[in-house]
Amino acid sequence: MKKLLLILALSLSFINVKASSMIAYDMDTKQILYQDNIHEIRPVASISKIMTAIVACESGKLDDMVTIGDEINKSYGSGIYIRIGEKLTLRDLVYGLMLRSGNDAAFAIAKYVGGDIDTFVDMMNNKAKELGMNDTTYNNPNGLDDKGGNLSSTYDMALLTSYAMKNDEYKKITKTKKYTLKTNMNYYSWINKNKLLFSYKYTTGGKTGFTKIAKRTLVTTASHNNMNIVIVTLNDGNDFNNHKNLYEKLFNKYKGYNILKIGDVSISNLKDKNRYYVKEGFKYDLDEIDKDNITVKFDINSIQKDDNIIGNAIIYLNNKELYRTNVYLDANKKVTFWQKILNFFKVGKND
Repeated sequence: MKKLLLILALSLSFINVKASSMIAYDMDTKQILYQDNIHEIRPVASISKIMTAIVACESGKLDDMVTIGDEINKSYGSGIYIRIGEKLTLRDLVYGLMLRSGNDAAFAIAKYVGGDIDTFVDMMNNKAKELGMNDTTYNNPNGLDDKGGNLSSTYDMALLTSYAMKNDEYKKITKTKKYTLKTNMNYYSWINKNKLLFSYKYTTGGKTGFTKIAKRTLVTTASHNNMNIVIVTLNDGNDFNNHKNLYEKLFNKYKGYNILKIGDVSISNLKDKNRYYVKEGFKYDLDEIDKDNITVKFDINSIQKDDNIIGNAIIYLNNKELYRTNVYLDANKKVTFWQKILNFFKVGKND
């Protein structure tokens, strides 16, 4: 009987548990590389602390010393176990928030940055609106099920993470494996709960989450092949394995290509020595087949006197337009023959 139970347990461990919703999103190109119910609105638990963290990081107060008050008395569940009267920086609190999912840290951050919890939650919702997170409503800074919990979608959490990863402080904190701290009351050594940081070499950050209502939620980020990807799952009992497996599939299939770079461009049908340039580049993830079906064309028309726009650079995939941007003329600068050669190789060359 024991042998039968062991065989059954081993077989169940290989079953692929499917998330209620899942997305893989390139944080640079904004491509959705995998999707399943990405706009389904569900409780998101502690991955909502990504918003708490980025609001704190953008407050300009990370170096401020915070004295912990009685706001932490409302905290329960996961914590970093700070005490009233303890002194630590706001940055320290964000580390505790992200690495150990400290609900007490979330309350302390909200009280210090917002002045009170409700004001901070308003700041979270305002930032969500600013980022176009139309599926999202925050009711608290920690993701617990109080007041209906925090509601969002995998798509919105991908948008939020893409934004947060552009912040150097947030990016540094979320990829930290271990953080130690000595305060006036205690010594802390926090290990990041994101297991992929220790088991998958391309991982660059993320946030775990769980409540009885939301079940397991997970955000992770990884970088490889000139791609920076975020994966988000909601209600996924096998989340770490599913994230890792999807990253492997995507990195094996796709590579990020810099199709058009910012700066000078060479336009073959214009034989003059004027300098032409673009202010916006274009990057895109392509598989082995599609990478040979990308073309860059220049549509040149009349010069607009105000800003010297001479036309457009248009990028096609399989003859379908993907992107266009303005081409500018710099009438005050001429381009040498050798510079034209370099510009020719820069347009459409893939890194």
